[in-house]
Amino acid sequence: MPVRVQTEDFNLNTELETLRSGRLQAGAVACFVGTVRDANEGSMVQSMTLEYYPGMTERTLLEITDQACQRFDIIDALVVHRVGRLLAGEQIVLVAVVGQHRGPAFAACEFITDKLKTEAPFWKKETTTQGERWVEARHSDLDALKKWD
Repeated sequence: MPVRVQTEDFNLNTELETLRSGRLQAGAVACFVGTVRDANEGSMVQSMTLEYYPGMTERTLLEITDQACQRFDIIDALVVHRVGRLLAGEQIVLVAVVGQHRGPAFAACEFITDKLKTEAPFWKKETTTQGERWVEARHSDLDALKKWD
């Protein structure tokens, strides 16, 4: 279960090919790609700066992917999360899951994404046309997490 935190962009096709490589039992690949929106809370977003806690963040991501592999019948999972300054439209995160069947792959992908949004130590600051502001946790993200209890 590879996890990476990096400043550079990722290539979706390359990441999925690598994850699937040699896994002929895989019948499903489910993925989520998160991007920087150009608007949030009524303001135009120019960029987002993501900060993280080195070591702890990667450890948390590994724990989340381990939980997904234990909970769902999947073969493997990948998380690539970018940090640093990203412009509107740029990719932030990739969550990809390989499984034998689509149901567990979709569920595991959603589980990892929901947990990542609420438990991984990342901090986001938006630069908008009105200035800079820290992005607070969304109630909808916390509500989404409840379905996994």
